Amino acid sequence: MAHLVVVVIQDADLAPALLRAWLAAGASGATMIESTGLSQFSRALRDDLPLFPSLRDLEVQSDPHNRTLFSVVADQATLDAVIEASSRIVGDFDRPDTGLLFVVPVAQVLGVPGTR
Repeated sequence: MAHLVVVVIQDADLAPALLRAWLAAGASGATMIESTGLSQFSRALRDDLPLFPSLRDLEVQSDPHNRTLFSVVADQATLDAVIEASSRIVGDFDRPDTGLLFVVPVAQVLGVPGTR
């Protein structure tokens, strides 16, 4: 059965290494997008910003810092390898401000080798 692996990481600098590790683990491809978590969003809605915020205030809010990576993997062995590679690159997902990894079963997929 195919699975969708989704990883959200707070350290955007880890994204290239994570993508390479996924490919080495057997993922046939991956997609990466910039993302903003609720903590970043709530900071953008602060009511304590001055009428004319400084450039530093604007800079902090304009870069989401997070990256969301996802890939459909064909089988359990590849899934296990991708999860292991993710933990090796990112570290312990249970630490605060590290990231999030989750897996969703995929009932049907077209365009991913080995999933038919």
